[in-house]
Amino acid sequence: MTNPFLNLEYEPAIENLGEDYYSEVPPAEFPEHILRYKNQDVLDLIRIDKESLNESDWVEAFGKFEGIRPFLALKYHGYQFGTYNPQLGDGRGFIYGQVRGKNNKLYDFGTKGSGRTPYSRQADGRLTLKGGVREIIAAETLHRMKVNTSRCFSLVETGEALWRGDEPSPTRSSVMVRFSESHIRFGTFERLYYFERPDLIKNLLDHVIYYYYPHLISVENPYRQFYGDLVERVALLVAQWMSAGFCHGVLNTDNMSITGESFDYGPYAFLNTYEPNFTAAYFDYGGRYSYGNQPAICRWNLELLQKPLNLVIPEDDLQLELAKFNDFYEKHYQSLMLRKLGLKELYSEQGFELIAQTISLLKDSQYSYHQFFTDLTNQFNDGWQKDDRTILENSDLNSSYKQTWQRLYHQALKQMSSENFQEVKNTLNQYNPQIVPIRSVIEPIWEPITIEDNWQPFYDLLEQITS
Repeated sequence: MTNPFLNLEYEPAIENLGEDYYSEVPPAEFPEHILRYKNQDVLDLIRIDKESLNESDWVEAFGKFEGIRPFLALKYHGYQFGTYNPQLGDGRGFIYGQVRGKNNKLYDFGTKGSGRTPYSRQADGRLTLKGGVREIIAAETLHRMKVNTSRCFSLVETGEALWRGDEPSPTRSSVMVRFSESHIRFGTFERLYYFERPDLIKNLLDHVIYYYYPHLISVENPYRQFYGDLVERVALLVAQWMSAGFCHGVLNTDNMSITGESFDYGPYAFLNTYEPNFTAAYFDYGGRYSYGNQPAICRWNLELLQKPLNLVIPEDDLQLELAKFNDFYEKHYQSLMLRKLGLKELYSEQGFELIAQTISLLKDSQYSYHQFFTDLTNQFNDGWQKDDRTILENSDLNSSYKQTWQRLYHQALKQMSSENFQEVKNTLNQYNPQIVPIRSVIEPIWEPITIEDNWQPFYDLLEQITS
């Protein structure tokens, strides 16, 4: 085989767990295979030279799914909008393969839209083309904003007409491949609890620690420490979402990764203005998964995970680790918000006051959340260290909090050395992209694809996001 993707050294990590955790499934056959997106940024991590590839290699491996590996649809359950659902599992995707990156981490190629499985129920196992485009935009934006996220590896249009209630139909079909650390979910453990299988829970815990928490293999209490590490990873992740102004939209436990990685982007949205009650999913009528509720929901999901883990780990140990969540979240959120302001560290009280005043300013003014940080990045200059009145003087930012905020930000800048002051600009650039795809940005990208099959605005947007 000359296709570099087919010649990768795939590891049978999930496969070795056994069929208690997955079902082997065949991929669907599609009438067309048109490569619409390829993520060449990831290739170096898996030791593939992009010059060695052509379009047919991408299509053969990730559109036609040729190869001899078994394709594995994972079994899981989950709490959906607070109600337990035992009728879940990979209903339109599977694990295509697992590869070791040059950083020695194990990664999954996981499909979305690759056909029906035993867990599809009444669904068709397909992904709309618009759904694939939206997931690429979400993943690449979050990656640019330094959020711990899965990436979209490829998107192939498949030539079928799909009917959906939330899109004008018929709509076009696609199959996407996701590149992530793991597709094991909180719901993977919850399913085993439902079937009263502590032996399978312990086996899965050992698997997760071996592959994703190897630093815990030789510690005194690896199971408790795993949960403690997961609590901090999730606290960090939700702090990343909140600082990025991102609302995931559907934080059911089957959408929570056991590695603390963000993935599965459906009705997500980026904030326009700062609004804690902002809700991304049109069907989230009660605002359960609103932007401001995300920290509490993630903590609750971790608490629900204690049910299966308690069959192996003492309840007191789990409670003691979960009690650290709020402190972890506040620590990470404060740190990330400071970086969005171009700052790396401040004394606690000064930092807390500046961030609180920033949020008050954004909430009161209803100025664009992302434009505020873009303005900071673009307008930053040496004069800001000398005169607080010059800070954001060219922004149309009207609020009674503005002067107090300018004074606090000026104080932070004034106490810096010349070298640290020059670093502010670099930090602003690292954490604040020039464009963030709020809804009014995404929809015009889809229109030329629908009407003219014109993909250039989509590619231009990705270039802007990632620059």
